Amino acid sequence: MVTKLSEKVLLGEPALPTHELQQLAIAHIYDLAALAMGATRDAAEIASSRGLAAARLREIKSDIAASLSRGEISVAEIAQRQRVTPRYIQMLFENEGATFTEFVRNARLNRAYRMLRDPRFADRSISTIAFVAGFTDLSYFNRLFRRRFGGTPSDIRAASKLQA
Repeated sequence: MVTKLSEKVLLGEPALPTHELQQLAIAHIYDLAALAMGATRDAAEIASSRGLAAARLREIKSDIAASLSRGEISVAEIAQRQRVTPRYIQMLFENEGATFTEFVRNARLNRAYRMLRDPRFADRSISTIAFVAGFTDLSYFNRLFRRRFGGTPSDIRAASKLQA
């Protein structure tokens, strides 16, 4: 049984409604062909970055970013919302050379860093910014922040005021 989409493709009619979708389909077919023929490592990496796993990981990262300020974020919670297993999420991050926990921690640190440098948040205390970024322990936040950015949150805030 031939589907309507298949009929359109066979008859040479545009089967996909937008140019963007057509380009995405073409890129996907090229990627599959390259992988099937034994693509070079670089080509395989490019192909895999556009695949289903990459799209799923982007969606998971987006979900995490939207959840940062809610305190604890568990891999099980994200997995349930994304309708995948926790192990699948862990494997996606492992393929990037990181862990779920590292990604969440770095995302929180980056959010706090951006807020400390943003003049719109100048009236907020550092502890408030840490809590909004999702940290529940201020001393842990300060220790991680100093290790990651080479200065205290106060130092970063002061330096951004000097640059403004």
